[in-house]
Amino acid sequence: MTTLPNCPNCNSEYTYEDGNLFVCPECAHEWNLAIEAEQDEKEKIVKDANGTVLKDGDAVTVIKDLKVKGSSSTLKIGTKVKSIRLVDGDHDIDCKIDGFGPMKLKSEFVKKA
Repeated sequence: MTTLPNCPNCNSEYTYEDGNLFVCPECAHEWNLAIEAEQDEKEKIVKDANGTVLKDGDAVTVIKDLKVKGSSSTLKIGTKVKSIRLVDGDHDIDCKIDGFGPMKLKSEFVKKA
């Protein structure tokens, strides 16, 4: 006997299968586990050095001096970055920094301002 998942809406344990959907008799919520799993994979959560979740448009502060690749300059600790954009890849923040121009940063080197 397989155990069915609790309802994600009301956490009821009395769910049942109806074809390829799961149904909750208490709140009438219907869902498909395969679709929910795909949505979770698409929604990548990006966290800063303190564990705070970052979103597009947030302002962050650099927490460590960072060498700028291809330049002799250094991005100093405490530099404020406004209107970040979250992207996929190794460097998950895309932004423009005054005095440096467009840049990609890793979320582990910033904190939410």
